[in-house]
Amino acid sequence: MSEKFDSLEEHLEKFVENIRQLGIIVSDFQPSSQAGLNQKLNFMVTGLQDIDKCRQQLHDISVPLEVFEYIDQGRNPQLYTKECLERALAKNEQVKGKIDTMKKFKSLLIQELTKVFPEDMAKYKAIRGEDPPP
Repeated sequence: MSEKFDSLEEHLEKFVENIRQLGIIVSDFQPSSQAGLNQKLNFMVTGLQDIDKCRQQLHDISVPLEVFEYIDQGRNPQLYTKECLERALAKNEQVKGKIDTMKKFKSLLIQELTKVFPEDMAKYKAIRGEDPPP
């Protein structure tokens, strides 16, 4: 799988370099540079075809849209993964806190109900298999 990404990266780097050179030629265009311009345009078409071939090899890869938003904002897309993990850890801690609170509440509720309704709670505990009835 890494070779597919390496190939795509190589083609993209070549394409970007070709575009850079094309920009130089166009910015200082002289009629005598027409042949060079045509050659760069042909390289650009070939580069796009090579990138399209790589796309076909990577069709099963999905990238979250948020990653593209990071790139559009000029941020490092690897930060997306880091921030996702941080959000997941924070949510995990939050849910764990809620679970612990609910367990404490259940324990206190059972204690208080046992004081008020001892017979009913003994039956409840017997059904739940927590405590045999007296």
